[in-house]
Amino acid sequence: MLADLLSHPGVEEVVALRSSFGIMAFHGGNLERGTDLVAQQAAEASGASYYAVLQPPDLRWHIPSSAVSPDDSARLAEFLAHVEVVVAVHGYGREGLWSTLLAGGANRHLATHLAGALRPLLPGFLVEDDLTRIPRDLRGVHPRNPVNLPPGGGVQLELPPRVRGQTPLSQAWHLEAVIDGLATAARTWPR
Repeated sequence: MLADLLSHPGVEEVVALRSSFGIMAFHGGNLERGTDLVAQQAAEASGASYYAVLQPPDLRWHIPSSAVSPDDSARLAEFLAHVEVVVAVHGYGREGLWSTLLAGGANRHLATHLAGALRPLLPGFLVEDDLTRIPRDLRGVHPRNPVNLPPGGGVQLELPPRVRGQTPLSQAWHLEAVIDGLATAARTWPR
């Protein structure tokens, strides 16, 4: 499925290999708007490695995370082989959770570390890292999810529209805070 998406006109796959901490946004561009911007800027600010799939303005093709396979992309395989841990930035919207960021994924220690970096920067928002409080379909714990493939696993960070700059209630500092918190978590993660 990923190979089909990557062959579509206008779809761009971006990789920058830096440190062993990875940040990715494989639902980027027009699909989960703002996720690639958060991932790219946080990766650049922290020296982390970066992987993204960017969809053009005329496309919104969702591939479930568990179907995003390194078998379908040499660049994704190279990225996942290079990093020790990864944070995958996603966007979501759900009634009752408009101001909640979700830190799922298999690496619970990294999820706690990331949540701790984000919380002080986002007053008025909840950063949830308790898997039992995250909706089952947003937990990011499937073993084939790319966030769980590096040796140390990773975190699926789900961002509501407001912190991605996608609603009339969005403010510039929301996006900046998420970028700063993610960059801080990447820089301070013990390697």
